[in-house]
Amino acid sequence: MFAKLFKNSVGRKLIMAATGLGMIGFVVMHLLGNFSIFLGPEGINVYAARLQSLGPLLWVARLGILAMAAFHITFGIWLTLENRRAKPEAYAVRKRQASTFGSETMIYSGLLLLTFVVFHLLHFTLRVIFPETSNLIDSAGRADVFTMVTESFRKFPVVVIYLAAMAVLFFHVGHGFKSLVQTIGLNNDKTLPLFGKASPLLALVLVLGYISIPMLILFGLVKG
Repeated sequence: MFAKLFKNSVGRKLIMAATGLGMIGFVVMHLLGNFSIFLGPEGINVYAARLQSLGPLLWVARLGILAMAAFHITFGIWLTLENRRAKPEAYAVRKRQASTFGSETMIYSGLLLLTFVVFHLLHFTLRVIFPETSNLIDSAGRADVFTMVTESFRKFPVVVIYLAAMAVLFFHVGHGFKSLVQTIGLNNDKTLPLFGKASPLLALVLVLGYISIPMLILFGLVKG
């Protein structure tokens, strides 16, 4: 059955929708976990220690998320190329009917987010960037994630990178959520306007949540 989804555009769109929904769910859960930094060193260091205590299960989850992202990216590129082949630029004037900046740039915003995710993994997961603050231990013998995060976001260029990435996330989720709702069939006259408003609102809430962390740290409002 899964193989059949690969063979037609409807199936590929369903895979895009399912993986997109899963990734939005991950982004929400990741944000809630990140909010533990507002509880101080004890909050986020305990949270990180509990994640690490999952052992192999944590890596199973990480690999599952990476696989989901790989499917989403692969089918996103596939469908984009299909659409371009099906609708070649044959007109001198291109009409933009019901299109938005977010919808027109989904492939580019997706690739930019992929670049940011690689940076983010190198930064906070693999701890290759700023190694001088990445392997510290707190007084309880746990990884000092609080210091790693706060010291990173006291560097203005790092904050700029994260803010730029969140702007890209806004446009991607702002159109993506509405698009996946249409794909799964919730696009009647009553629900479509509702989801059309809910999609950018969801994106805005996520972005504001994520940028609150580096901004409050940069301005010295998060202290241990």
